[in-house]
Amino acid sequence: MSSVDYGIILLYFGIVIGLGCWYKKRASKNLESYFLAGKNMHWLALAMSGSVATFDITGTMWIVSILFVLGMKSMWHHWMWGFYMGAFFMAYMGKWVRRSNVMTAAEWMRTRFGDDSGGRLARTTYALMAVLTLASFIGYAFQGIGKFASVYVPLESVAQYTSVEWIKTIVTAHEPAVLAVVVIGITTLYVILGGLYSVVITNVIQTAVLTLGSIFIAYIAWSKLTPELLSGLPQDWTSLRIPWRIEEFAGTDNAYFELFGALVIVWVLKGLLLNAGGPAQMFDFQIFLASRNPRDAAKLGAAWSFFLIVRWGMATGIALLALVGVAGIADPEKVMPIVLLEFLPAGIRGIVIAGLLAAFMSTFSATVNSGASFIVRDIWQPYFRPNPTNSQAVRCSHLASLSLVLAGIAIGFQADSIAQIWSWAMMALGAGVVIPNVLRWYWWRMNGWGYSFGMLGGMLLSLVALVFPDVPVYYVLPSICLASLLVSVAASLATRPVDRDILVGFYQSIRPFGLWKPIAAEAELSAEELSSSSESVLRTIMNVVLAMLAITGLYLFPMYLVGHWYVYSAMWLALAVAAIVALKYTWHRFLPYDE
Repeated sequence: MSSVDYGIILLYFGIVIGLGCWYKKRASKNLESYFLAGKNMHWLALAMSGSVATFDITGTMWIVSILFVLGMKSMWHHWMWGFYMGAFFMAYMGKWVRRSNVMTAAEWMRTRFGDDSGGRLARTTYALMAVLTLASFIGYAFQGIGKFASVYVPLESVAQYTSVEWIKTIVTAHEPAVLAVVVIGITTLYVILGGLYSVVITNVIQTAVLTLGSIFIAYIAWSKLTPELLSGLPQDWTSLRIPWRIEEFAGTDNAYFELFGALVIVWVLKGLLLNAGGPAQMFDFQIFLASRNPRDAAKLGAAWSFFLIVRWGMATGIALLALVGVAGIADPEKVMPIVLLEFLPAGIRGIVIAGLLAAFMSTFSATVNSGASFIVRDIWQPYFRPNPTNSQAVRCSHLASLSLVLAGIAIGFQADSIAQIWSWAMMALGAGVVIPNVLRWYWWRMNGWGYSFGMLGGMLLSLVALVFPDVPVYYVLPSICLASLLVSVAASLATRPVDRDILVGFYQSIRPFGLWKPIAAEAELSAEELSSSSESVLRTIMNVVLAMLAITGLYLFPMYLVGHWYVYSAMWLALAVAAIVALKYTWHRFLPYDE
């Protein structure tokens, strides 16, 4: 790393902290300003913010590591975290969330389940689940940023300038952890100062920086990869075909992927359930609540996936350069920083690393802001201070943000790898909470008790799964999902249904589809509205499928382009364009007007 690279990175950090200070006054007006930016942000800025918040440095390192191991077949792996979320957001889920007109996803529980004891328990349960999930995401980010920074910053050299033994021990034996704490500390500062205003504004800037950096990395890879080099790739590296078994992985560090076909089944199932249950990463929910109206929320969902296209070209370029140009990489999770260090020239390297740090800061800031909103709005206010002043609420928000970060760092210290935290959060914990999240939208008889017991039972089983880490995920996920489903349904049917007025009001404002026939009848819809609603459901399902095809094509197009597989690249781009053109007539013309 040259002094120019370090200078660019320090300049970038100075800019984002300055923006946090700039927006401090505006964010401190009240909780709506702090957590939802006053609901006056443009949908495109929110789309950039939400999109780049999922373009995190740790996640990108993980994507590169899976590409390094599996090749293009790794795209099936990404179903598990719901990477088709944009299709569901744009088709219907974005406007459903915005019509809820609340401040947090946990507060949404009151809109759905009422304010009786069952509804309050559902709200608290969701808040606790969200805080646990978001803290684990911070621990996951801690692991990634520490590994990334340790490749570039030779912190052990600091030891020669001090005679204090404990400092020498820390910087030499715990270098990744020290660097992670420093980066997270700087990021936490601007999040606490500016709330969602600083998160969104800096994310817009970071989208631009990250996009340019990604394109440059993809170009470097494309220019260096020759047919001779690519001929040395593993067999079927470019294939999307699903083998039931990958025998060469047996008994290796990648034995987890041996029964690939069985894994694909649970990955796809988990992804579909996750997306059908609404925004899943908690800060997603907040982004849609911050939009101006349901029409903007739908457009926000459509743009969400667009800003992630460059990520996939960049990730493929890095993986290919590592496979054909770098030898002896023992840890696949360090592929990305090692390749960038070896292949990028000075100056350009600083810009790219600043962009990737931007990606980390985007995800981290959105996670912290969202987690703090649950602590303040759904735990502190209902149980400890029902009517706080604005200054008290904002001060509590600052403390909540700091507490969440410290909890996440503690989790990060306990993990050995990015994959360890991510796999548990997505598959075990995700399996425990996904069924209640789906039922709450599509089944009118679901009540607060059913939601709470299903969620708590699922979370308990996910913690039990930690005790048996060697049990394959294709046993763990179906078992936890089935248990959570049975508990949710049994508890709902064994207790009183939600008050009819609340259900009718929810149905009239959100207009969900699914098992809502008794409530739809009481909502007194006209025959024309009922017919229109039926057509809307079919059109919505078609739009989800079309959007999924468009997203698949847009992501695979640059991946094949970087590797000089131009025929495949053109085919996937043509599929994406055809799906987008169809959506103009099946989705865009039916967007709701400002409500």
